[in-house]
Formats: sequence, C-alpha cells, structure tokens
Amino acid sequence: MENRINDEMIEHIGILAKLELSAKEREQAKEDMGKMLGYIDKMEELDTSGIEPLSHAFGIRNVFREDEEANGNMREDVLKNAPEEKDGMFLVPRTFEG
Repeated sequence: MENRINDEMIEHIGILAKLELSAKEREQAKEDMGKMLGYIDKMEELDTSGIEPLSHAFGIRNVFREDEEANGNMREDVLKNAPEEKDGMFLVPRTFEG
C-alpha cells in the first residue's frame, strides 16, 4: 500500500483540529491514519453487487407507545385543588382589562 499520509497532511489536520502534536504524536497519527485507510481499501475489495443499500444499520421501527387515555376523566379531582371554580373550570383573577 502506498503511503498516502504524509507530514504535511498531519500538520494540516493538526491545525484544523487546533492540536499541537509532538513529533511522536505526529508519527503515531500517521501510522493510525494509514491503518484506517488500509482498512477502507480492504472493505472496497468486497463484492457488494447483490446487497441492497441501507439507510440505517438497524431496522427502523416506531418505539413510541400508542396514544391511549390512561387516567380517565379526573376533572372532579383536579378541581378540588382549585382555589375557586366556576362551571367546571378554574376561576382565576383577571390579568388585564379588556
């Protein structure tokens, strides 16, 4: 495999990432990126002609529950907490004159 990762590339990536890399870290980054590109090259050798493309690695399904009424009509219980009530509703002070 040709060496596609060079010192200039590592320097540029360091600048973009706002990292100051030591000489040892630059060499390690070159080695790691080379391995990553090698792995990608290996994957490109696979025959995927009969495989349908995926939009997601896992099967997508709705994980939300059905919208069902759980507590029923609790108006009477709720209105017991109201300081004042009129016609089955909370009665509150007027906030503006209109």
